[in-house]
Amino acid sequence: MARYTGPVCRHCRREGMKLFLKGERCMTDKCAFERKGYAPGQHGQRRSKVSEYGSQLREKQKVKRVYGMLERQFRLTFAKSSAERGVTSEIFFRNLETRLDNVVYRMGFARSRNEARQVIRHNHLLVNGKRCNIPSARLKVGDEVALAAKSVKKGQFQLAAELQARRAALPWFQVDHSKSSGKILANPTRDDIHLPVKERLIVELYSK
Repeated sequence: MARYTGPVCRHCRREGMKLFLKGERCMTDKCAFERKGYAPGQHGQRRSKVSEYGSQLREKQKVKRVYGMLERQFRLTFAKSSAERGVTSEIFFRNLETRLDNVVYRMGFARSRNEARQVIRHNHLLVNGKRCNIPSARLKVGDEVALAAKSVKKGQFQLAAELQARRAALPWFQVDHSKSSGKILANPTRDDIHLPVKERLIVELYSK
């Protein structure tokens, strides 16, 4: 599985906002964006005029980095979303949110999406009672996600649950950390995703 292995704090600085790519660290004064709230690089503090394409690119990069995806996978997800019947931008975000790695992060079984992918790859997760080690697996309404019995008492999951409790609750799933399980109740809508992104620009970029 191809994945980005370089420094991630520079992504937040490049996009001009916290993307919460390092979990708990992003909520402390150690956060790189708090210390250096400008773009990385030699010319990071310069102001420059952004073109129409530049605006579209920045919105796309922002979403891609939040969900931890590489360009090919991100583009394929958009292509599949645009082929479905309905509003492309809404379907696109629904497909991103219902990826297994994102659901594991949202439910509080991991402190970041990067950690969620590691948790899934190491066979700590069950989907509908069966092991699933594919981070990009798409879940649907009614699917249940749970920790494997051997993993329940691991400290990292307790820390992740504590961090999740500090985030705003989302209505499209329910989670019971006392049972180490959660269930998808409905398809997520754009309003459920508190991400300041102009999805219209992403649609325009990929529709060229």
